[in-house]
Amino acid sequence: MEKESGCLPVSPAFNGSDVEVLSTKMVYDGFFKMVKYRLRHKLFAGGWSGEFERELFERGHAAAVLPYDPVLDNVVLIEQFRIGALAADCQPWQLEIVAGMLDHDDESPEQVIRREATEESGLVLGKTEKISRYLSSSGGCSEILDIFISEVDSRLAQGIHGVASESEDIRVHVVSRNQAYQWLESGKIENAATIIALQWLQLHHQRLRQV
Repeated sequence: MEKESGCLPVSPAFNGSDVEVLSTKMVYDGFFKMVKYRLRHKLFAGGWSGEFERELFERGHAAAVLPYDPVLDNVVLIEQFRIGALAADCQPWQLEIVAGMLDHDDESPEQVIRREATEESGLVLGKTEKISRYLSSSGGCSEILDIFISEVDSRLAQGIHGVASESEDIRVHVVSRNQAYQWLESGKIENAATIIALQWLQLHHQRLRQV
């Protein structure tokens, strides 16, 4: 057995082969998609669950990057309107890192962040490092988000950017790493990818500045 007394198993008990998808039905097909699943799965206590339904929000996969200037110890953040924040009664204009959706299956996450960095901040990314990969909300959404950090010259970051045809209106902010982390701790930054990236930077900034 792969466990010690009083500890959880080292490996997950189940995998995808322990789920039986009985049917899927597209219930909405627009800019995003909504699919209704009917399924059942194995139970921890043994046997199978009853049949049940779940609606799955299909928005595709995304990638995000924190532009960081290791020379000046600055980060580049962007500010833009977010409908989800408005509906959640949060600040509708969110402070975030650069991010975008994968446009097609053969586009890599790193290609996405380089494209989006130019569109959203006017920056050309330098040396890039992977931070993490996570499910944004696995209870009802299939989106996976890859997060990176990339070296930039923060002196070149300024102005208002965005793709007009996508109704983007994006303002660039250049702040010190310490200032950005204070905003995180105070709750001013509410975006998950941005929180993860800034927390990672707090742990690794000394190494990045020595390179």
